[in-house]
This record gives sequence, C-alpha cells and structure tokens, in this order.
Amino acid sequence: MAVSDHVNLDQFMAGLKRRNPGETEFHQAVYEVASNVFDYIEDKEIYHEMQILRRIAEPDRIVIFRVCWEDDNGNIRVNRGYRVQNNNAIGPYKGGIRFHPSVNLSILKFLAFEQTFKNSLTDLPMGGGKGGADFNPKGKSDNEIMRFCQSFMTELYRHIGADIDVPAGDIGVGAREIGYLFGQYKRLTNRFTGVLTGKGMEFGGSPIRKEATGYGTVYMMDDMLTRRGHSIEGKTCLISGAGNVAIYAAEKLIELGGKVVTMSDSSGYIYDKHGIDADKLAYLTDLKVNRRGQLSEYAEKTHAKHFSSQRPWNVPCDLAIPCATQNEVSRADAQTLIRNGCIAVSEGANMPVEQDGIKDFVKARVLFAPSKAANAGGVAISGLEMSQNSVRVTWSIDELQARLRNIMRDIHDRCVEFGSEPGNDYIDYVKGANVAGFIKVANAMVAYGVV
Repeated sequence: MAVSDHVNLDQFMAGLKRRNPGETEFHQAVYEVASNVFDYIEDKEIYHEMQILRRIAEPDRIVIFRVCWEDDNGNIRVNRGYRVQNNNAIGPYKGGIRFHPSVNLSILKFLAFEQTFKNSLTDLPMGGGKGGADFNPKGKSDNEIMRFCQSFMTELYRHIGADIDVPAGDIGVGAREIGYLFGQYKRLTNRFTGVLTGKGMEFGGSPIRKEATGYGTVYMMDDMLTRRGHSIEGKTCLISGAGNVAIYAAEKLIELGGKVVTMSDSSGYIYDKHGIDADKLAYLTDLKVNRRGQLSEYAEKTHAKHFSSQRPWNVPCDLAIPCATQNEVSRADAQTLIRNGCIAVSEGANMPVEQDGIKDFVKARVLFAPSKAANAGGVAISGLEMSQNSVRVTWSIDELQARLRNIMRDIHDRCVEFGSEPGNDYIDYVKGANVAGFIKVANAMVAYGVV
C-alpha cells in the first residue's frame, strides 16, 4: 500500500463511528489516541499494512450477560453484566469491574481501550479489558450485594482466569465486592488462583493497592513539576471525588507539602480555605469509606463551605487533580482553571477532562498528564499483585512503594521522550503517553501476524 493510499484521521474516525453508532465515550477515547498516533505512524508502513490501530480499536471479544438476583424483600431483580476484552497482545486482559447505573457498552469499551495503553505504559505484561454492570450498590444491604456479586461471577467465571483475564475493582467495586466475587469464583472452580486483584491481604492481596492510584497520580504531578523547576510544596490543590483515588491523592499531596482545599461527591463539593490536613483527612476517610456519609457532614464539623450540586473547578488553585469520573471537567471548567492560574493537571479518574478542555490546557502550556499515564499506579500494583500470586509471596510495603515510584517515574520519562518536539520546551504528555503506549502493543501485534 502506498503512503498516499492511507486513510486519514477523519476517514478512520468516520469508519469507527459507523461501526459503533452512538458510543460517544468510546469515540472520544479512540480519537484522543488516534489524533496522536496517526502522526507517529505516517511514515511507518508496517503499521498501515497490518491495520494495527483499527485492530486495537476493535475489541477481541465482548461478553454481555443477564444477572438475576433476589433482594431482601424476596423480589427478583435483573441487571446487565459485561466484560470487554480489548487486547491481549502483551499479556492477559487486565482491568476493573464497575458497578454503577451509568454503565453501558460505550463506557466499558472506552475504558478497555484506554486500559490497553495504560497497561502498556507500566511495562508489565498485561493486556487491556474492562467490565461491570448497571447495578447500583448504594442503598443495598451487604446480603444483597453478596447475592448480586455471586450471580455476576456465576456467568463471568467462564471467561476469566489467571492467564486469561484478571479483573480488579473500580467504581462501586471495593474490597467487600472483590471478596464476594473471589469467593464465588473459588466456589465454582475449586481453584485458588490470582484471578482477581485488589483482594484482601488474608487471601492473596497486595499492600498499598488501595493507595496506589492516588499516590501514582501525585507522583506524575511531582515529576512534571520537577522537570519544570517547581515542586508540590506550598501549592494550592483542587481534588474532585472522595473515594480511594481522591483520598490517597490528598494524603500524598499533604505529605509533599501541598495544600488541598477541595473534595467532592454526588452532593457537591467542600471548600476548606485553611486546607485539609492529616487529621481532617482521617475524619473524611472514615466518613466516606467506613460510614458512606456525605461531604456536607464534613462541612458542618470543620466549618468548611459546602456547595451543593457543583464541582470545584471555579476555586483558584495551582494544581488540579480530577478523581471522580469521565468528562467531569468541561471546556468551560478548563478555561476557568487556566484563568485562575492553574499550572498543572493530573488525571486521577479515567478521561475526566473533555477533549476540547485538553486542547485548551495544551494551548495554554498547562502541564497536563492524561489518565492513561497519571492513574496507572493502581494497575501497576495490580500487576505486581499478579506476580506475587504466581510465586506465592508478598512483598513488603517499602519494596512496593519503591517499585511504584520507579514505575511512575519511568512512565513520566517515556511520555517526555515521545511528547517532546525540537525547539519547544513544553512537553505534550498526551501525545507522549499515546505514542509510548501504542508502540509496545503494536510491535507485539506485528510479530504475531494477522490474528
């Protein structure tokens, strides 16, 4: 095929949208990668001949299934379950399970596609996948959640395994749910293997797994600032979300001298102008993780301000770390952050900034770490949990902390390598992450031939 015969980006996206109608989140994720990768592969004929990008954007398989369960009142309930196995060119499929009413095929395909490149960036042998159900665990009893998880795994177990597909937790799936899911897998298969990560320490889990995504997001921020001659110390930081990612991002920011002034949940956000210190964070963690309360209670106890049904992006800051959900930072929010002096953004959630907002950050030379690089710490520790399960060992917290720090530093350095342009000291971390993540997967696929 001559270079002049290659499809361009617009033609590629038109074909993708035609094959996947209405899947807007998936379209957004593919465009964000393809817009960078197309430039990189322009003169690399083998990637065009082998249709590598189109193949990565077509999941290997998608499993959709019915999940029937009984609530505490004896009513039969029905939900829909999914597993998207996107690409296993460099290792078993790896990616979380999400229980949330917003779960649909578009969101899971976007997450599985992103996971493919994120896992590649860690340099660990993991492919990309994602799964979940449109089940809402909020307001459900422990017994209801147990019954749902058992029903979900009764179908899913056929499609996963330590060398096939290794799910983990995600939104709505924490330690409790992982325990129920793993227990049912063990019951059905009579096998004790590392088929899930994020497990409890009593049955094969890894230290610092719950902390890793938040820590890694801050490490990425720290490396970007250090390269620019800045540091986190003394910087005012905005965080959205109040789950594990947000809480442990806040913990690491506080440890490094940052001043965290916001966190958010479904009720709105809190603004603590004095900063959330270690004691306040411990209270907030108990409130959100143990008691599943609302942030308005934190505001009442600490005299912080609570803003109902709003997001925190209008608060002046130096650093922003969105940790809640996809597309939570609109273009208008991005422009507000820029006007208010924000110098760096690190994505703790998956694709939390809209595409036009990312373009505005890059244009304004705001340091911007995309989620596939910035929040890779969680799956990195999951990959290390897989390794520990394989050899029946548990590494120390200090060893895992050091491994996580090194993995995140390596990710940063690879983003710099592929995101740099001659004569320009601004690093396009989006381009760097996309190209670096693509290369490893693409070269493996080329080596396999047409499969």
